[in-house]
Amino acid sequence: MRLCFLVEEHYRHDGMPNEVIRQLTAWGHQVDVVRPGGSLLRMTEVVDAGAHDAWVLKTVSGGPGLTLLEAAAAAGTTTVNDARSIRGVRDKALAAALGRGRGLPLPPTYAVARPELLREIPEAEYPLVVKPADGSSGRAVHLVSSPERLESLLPALAGEGLLIAQPYVPNSGTDIKVYAVGGELFATERCSPLHPDPSVRERRVPLSAEVAAIAAQVGSVYGLDLYGVDVLLGPDGPVVVDVNDFPSFRQVPDAAARVARAVLDLARAGGGCAPPPAPVALPYALPLSIPAQVSAVGGDGA
Repeated sequence: MRLCFLVEEHYRHDGMPNEVIRQLTAWGHQVDVVRPGGSLLRMTEVVDAGAHDAWVLKTVSGGPGLTLLEAAAAAGTTTVNDARSIRGVRDKALAAALGRGRGLPLPPTYAVARPELLREIPEAEYPLVVKPADGSSGRAVHLVSSPERLESLLPALAGEGLLIAQPYVPNSGTDIKVYAVGGELFATERCSPLHPDPSVRERRVPLSAEVAAIAAQVGSVYGLDLYGVDVLLGPDGPVVVDVNDFPSFRQVPDAAARVARAVLDLARAGGGCAPPPAPVALPYALPLSIPAQVSAVGGDGA
């Protein structure tokens, strides 16, 4: 197969997706790499319908890569993930509206075009988490304890574009990151960006049936095949706080090969949400198709 990977400069030397590209090449597939953030793009010619079996996006939010992917999709090329689905999660304000409207446990979300409009949020909603609607990799995420703290942050928030604000969900200081790849779910625990603690190391953890069901629902709601979900275990149960298309897949066993196989399967299927394959017995994975009764996966979390 011939594939085109759109890779932003930010990920130029990252293991993901470079290891996936190397794996696909080793299997005999041709992979062309386009760096949309570091190239002069002849937009009227860059998309040649039929030149590639699929295009794959690994870029920062707000970068030019998504525009190229959307152009490829409009020309009839298969994209991984679906370009419309990526747009739906990269705009965090839109993602919040879609998710809450379709039953996902997301916190109430406010959106403002100018940071000073955050003053209108009732004091009873504090503390707040404020971040750019197109943010990624934990950039410019702020825990705002009070309206007074908000005032001191307004200059730092200027120029960030559309912002979202959500009431803070009390938690243990760690996030559960669930990765979906090849019809399976893998869970890791990591330090929250709001509570940095160098002693907390990212590690695989057992995946509960409740969190697995929510993570599987995320793929269905947003139309994603390869994705990551950040979940907080709050006092009222799991809460989805972020969704990422094509994440790092850290701690996923044989991640490069798994992602490469998933890309090939989606390219052959013509994109869209592919049906999950038969479950594979792995100690830290659950199939995306969650049965009515399912036990939590065991393991020591190492």
